[in-house]
Amino acid sequence: MSTSLKLLCAGAAQGVVNALQQRFADESGARIEGRFGAVGAMREALLAGEACDVMIVTNAMVSALVAAGELRGDTRAALGRVRTGVAARAEDPRPDIGSVDALRSSLLAASALYFPDPQRATAGIHFDAVLRKLGIHAAVAARCLSFPNGATAMRELAASAPAALGCTQITEIKSTGGVSLLGPLPDELELSTVYTAAVVVRSAQPELARRFIALVAGPQSHSLRAAGGFEFDGIGGDGVPEQRRVYRPQPPYP
Repeated sequence: MSTSLKLLCAGAAQGVVNALQQRFADESGARIEGRFGAVGAMREALLAGEACDVMIVTNAMVSALVAAGELRGDTRAALGRVRTGVAARAEDPRPDIGSVDALRSSLLAASALYFPDPQRATAGIHFDAVLRKLGIHAAVAARCLSFPNGATAMRELAASAPAALGCTQITEIKSTGGVSLLGPLPDELELSTVYTAAVVVRSAQPELARRFIALVAGPQSHSLRAAGGFEFDGIGGDGVPEQRRVYRPQPPYP
């Protein structure tokens, strides 16, 4: 029976993890058993006792779980920073989202809006707050469709009717066929989140977990992460803020 490494991972990092699975298997002889989804759901699974060796979630959540004794602080490593973006079906025209006013008009004109869980997913929480900030939440509520994670939301957008739009982390948009990235949210509504990996304290494979983190967050995968939508400005050290944003809705995101 082959060795397996169990992973709880934010959907924003699913694309890079999937791309590295075979390489890790070839180098270590171990396969990845990954569960991906909203960061809130990943935290709930860990705290409920689900078997896990490596966790990849937001930097702030890693800090909280290190403080709670669930993750090993000496193993944490940042994969990079991911911005939240807007997507359309690949075959549809590209509406303007380059300013706050343009984004408002395009969202109001959309046939439907696809996004992740507005309670447990980082991008979903933010997009819900953006709709309120723009003053259009009530106007578009009947056309809002939320899903457990951004990857599912983007797959559903790809299969949707014309003129629909979606919002989630840029890495999830870029890793989904059938949708096109229109761009990040305008600067005034920006959300940029650092995702970090760490070994779980109760890991059954701690050294294997360290090897995986060295691959997924190290120089060997830097170009892969960059191509997938990760950015690296300001990354380094435990004190890096989880998010950079101009607009700061409450409560704070997980």
